[in-house]
Amino acid sequence: MWGRKIKSVFFGGGTPSLFSAEAIDRILSHVRMLTPLELAAEVTLEANPGTVDAANFIGYKQAGVNRLSLGIQSFNSDYLKALGRIHDSEQAFSAVELALSTFEQVNCDIMYGLPKQTLADAMRDAEIAVKLSPAHLSFYHLTLEPNTPFYRTPPSLPDDDTSSDMQLEIEALLAQNGYEHYETSAFAKKGKQAKHNLNYWQFGDYLGIGAGAHSKLSYHDKITREVRPKHPKAYMQQALAGKAVEREWLISQDELGFEFMMNALRLIDGVPVDLFQQRTGLNINKLETAIKKAQSKGLLLLENGNMQPTLLGQRFLNELLELFLV
Repeated sequence: MWGRKIKSVFFGGGTPSLFSAEAIDRILSHVRMLTPLELAAEVTLEANPGTVDAANFIGYKQAGVNRLSLGIQSFNSDYLKALGRIHDSEQAFSAVELALSTFEQVNCDIMYGLPKQTLADAMRDAEIAVKLSPAHLSFYHLTLEPNTPFYRTPPSLPDDDTSSDMQLEIEALLAQNGYEHYETSAFAKKGKQAKHNLNYWQFGDYLGIGAGAHSKLSYHDKITREVRPKHPKAYMQQALAGKAVEREWLISQDELGFEFMMNALRLIDGVPVDLFQQRTGLNINKLETAIKKAQSKGLLLLENGNMQPTLLGQRFLNELLELFLV
């Protein structure tokens, strides 16, 4: 990636707020020395409300962090306890207020569809988030991930109809309060979209550094992905030995269509058709059959040089994406 301008830096989870402000400063200093980091680059740090204090936030800002993303999940202590979070509702409030007083750009991650959650409780979380008024909000439906306690012993979750009501009412509330729904789970005030995440969804390149980090890199003749060792100790040992990349593989031409669409169709307004050729080097005609099928099902809109999911396509995104699988 030598010579490429760096437009954003993202310190992602685990819990990067366990780093001291001095450590973040050292890392960003090295980034500036080794890469052409743009002066106005977006520098985001994810933080757990249970691991933050005022001195740290000020230190992160002085180091160059200009956007904070808080893993709130809920403002209800009972649901936080059910999720196994280390913070409670009081810490959640304090963290958001502290972040808003320190950073202009703040995101809050909120979950809905939580164990035994009612529609009223989900809306209460959304109303609190809107009242706090951060620049960016992310609302995710709880997913039962493999190799987690919830996956092994699933809790009692709201049924599909209730979860759907939660999603629709949250989206309506956010729209009424000036939040633009610009990606499947992301909402932002005007001009406050996450630049780093937009790059993912537009199939841009990114370099992942650290244990378990993934990269997607384009060259003049190929597009590759790479992954680093997941275990921190193994990562450090291999990185010091000059073998930080554990595995690298080529994205084949047959896979590129699905890989592009898997990201681009998460965007509510879609993407310019020309972006497909710019990012993949392929002609959009390669996807003609899948596109026509998606249009016939009412899942995809293609007009004025732009390609975007319909409202039905947004609701049934997995079904839409499956059409582009080879």
